Amino acid sequence: MKRAKDSNVCAVISSALSFDDASFLLNFSNKYPRFVFVSLGWDPADLSIIKLFDEYCNFVKEHKNEIVGLGEVGLDFYYIRENVLRETQIKLFRRWIQFSKDLNLPLIVHSRSAGKYAVKILMEEDAERVVLHAYDGRPGWALKGVEHGYFFSIPTSVWHSIQKQKLVRLIPLDNMLLETDSPVLSPFKGRRNEPANIIYAARKIAEIKKITVEKVAEITTENALSLFNLSL
Repeated sequence: MKRAKDSNVCAVISSALSFDDASFLLNFSNKYPRFVFVSLGWDPADLSIIKLFDEYCNFVKEHKNEIVGLGEVGLDFYYIRENVLRETQIKLFRRWIQFSKDLNLPLIVHSRSAGKYAVKILMEEDAERVVLHAYDGRPGWALKGVEHGYFFSIPTSVWHSIQKQKLVRLIPLDNMLLETDSPVLSPFKGRRNEPANIIYAARKIAEIKKITVEKVAEITTENALSLFNLSL
């Protein structure tokens, strides 16, 4: 956190993927008020949530005033290959979408190897406040998401990812956020990622869009503040 602040990071949103994650982050964020914010979600590849869904949703409701979003949740067709299990993921995803609407919280969506399906389902469920994080799908489906007002969070791996660079070329800056997805998706292959590295995403976007890094930082920060209703 000190390195993040020293690098001019103004806020961090950390997403829980389990009960243990959630408890840790809610306590941790109290040490960094107005700097570390929490969203509560569940690992899409962990289908044990089927039996825990109502219990976890009640937990989220209890802590609604302490969080800024629901997620990450969604689809992971990279780890989940069997069609019957994918169908289970899809049913759960639809429930998460409706839950986020009930709570009036933005939804952080994981869609590894399932970008097309995630965008399609979000549109079918009339989802509104959405950010697709580290989207690895086809740009054409991303543009459909843009038409519905969805945001796409560009990770620091854009520094070397051709797919992410193509995405940046096509998506308007007004629909972008920045992320590190720490400890993964580092701008430096083989190295652990951290929030202080967010500048590398901004620099690559600025290079691709042929605008200043300051403009990228300004617009993406405004987008995040608005979407998550943050007060720094």
